[in-house]
Amino acid sequence: MATFTKFLFFVEDLGKKLHDLNTNTLKVMLTNTVPVNTNHVYADVSGTELANGNGYLTGGTAVGGTAYSQTAGVGKLTGSDVVFTATGSMGPFRYVILYNFTAASKNLISYYDYAQSVTLGNGDTFTVDFDASAGILTNT
Repeated sequence: MATFTKFLFFVEDLGKKLHDLNTNTLKVMLTNTVPVNTNHVYADVSGTELANGNGYLTGGTAVGGTAYSQTAGVGKLTGSDVVFTATGSMGPFRYVILYNFTAASKNLISYYDYAQSVTLGNGDTFTVDFDASAGILTNT
């Protein structure tokens, strides 16, 4: 299971209304370089992104069906799993970065550490499996 880490600026950005988790397009990108928790925007990490091609598009892939809800003081962001399918060799990558593609600066939200580098062969798939019950993230 991947380890979830929230970028430090995410909560500040929420307070500044830079994220609308119900309407903004969220994307996941792949990298093999550990993100720095103080990274703030896509430009801070884009230089380490997986190269375009072989089933991966620069900028990553949109998370479908995102929605933010709150119940009994606990907020939860949910969304559909993202599947990458290699059309040739894809990788290596170890980290999946979630960011707000709609925000003017493409502000970062969180990243997942898969503990070891992954390389996909032609036809292989990699699924960013968002927890169905806990969601992509929860906050209290």
